[in-house]
Amino acid sequence: MKIELAKNYGFCFGVKRAIKIAENSAGSKDSTSATIGELIHNSLEIDRLKDNFRVKTLKNINELTDEKKAIIRTHGITKGDLERLKTTGIEVIDATCPFVTKPQNIAEKMSNEGYEIVIFGDINHPEVRGVMSYSTKPVHVVLSQEELAGAKLPQKVAVISQTTKKIEEFMTIVTHLMQRVKEVRVFNTICNATLENQEAVRELASKADVMVIVGGKNSSNTKQLYLISKNLCKDSYLIESQEELNSSWFKNKKHCGVSAGASTPEWVIQNVIKELENIDKIYNS
Repeated sequence: MKIELAKNYGFCFGVKRAIKIAENSAGSKDSTSATIGELIHNSLEIDRLKDNFRVKTLKNINELTDEKKAIIRTHGITKGDLERLKTTGIEVIDATCPFVTKPQNIAEKMSNEGYEIVIFGDINHPEVRGVMSYSTKPVHVVLSQEELAGAKLPQKVAVISQTTKKIEEFMTIVTHLMQRVKEVRVFNTICNATLENQEAVRELASKADVMVIVGGKNSSNTKQLYLISKNLCKDSYLIESQEELNSSWFKNKKHCGVSAGASTPEWVIQNVIKELENIDKIYNS
């Protein structure tokens, strides 16, 4: 069985940057750092940072106790929480991905100019919650064109996207808004790494007879890769580690494609590759 990695996969710039920031924040045994929310959506990497660099993960700023440093996760936090955090006296280290900071700034600027904000994204995702908090005008968060049908929209809207969404679905939202609203300002805030990973998984899934997508089950960009793959290759599977691989998936398969979300560390991906090679020896030797 041929095992092929997608041309683009795994850690993006923002995640690499955040991991390095967290590693560099490590203090002595008596001085710990804490991220406000999960630094990235990958539990294995979060466990590594805790075990090797004493970086704890807190649910919110209310859980801070004696930590010396507070690290803002890649997805950012709300504007109010950030302002509160800066008044505590604790050292604040901002690991928010620059691609996430961009829609935050757009939401603040455009709302101050009188535009209501439309966000294509998941209202329960921390990135979206953070972006919403920067708007001084009403915010409409939708996952589909249909969700806009009953929305009362003004004559001026600015539309942005969660950074990990599919460009085709974003353009459907934009087209709908342009037919309803007099003035629409469009900002493509989907990050380049997301677009490149999605295109690479399309290419690979169209020729593989089985696909493995590696990443956190709570990772939005990983889920998008899986959905794209599943649409093109029915035998597509989403796993967090090599331990979830089922050897029966690969019986009589000739070409296994592998991709990974932007929060998936290389060491996890390589462990999956090694296990796939072991499975191949069993079924296809």
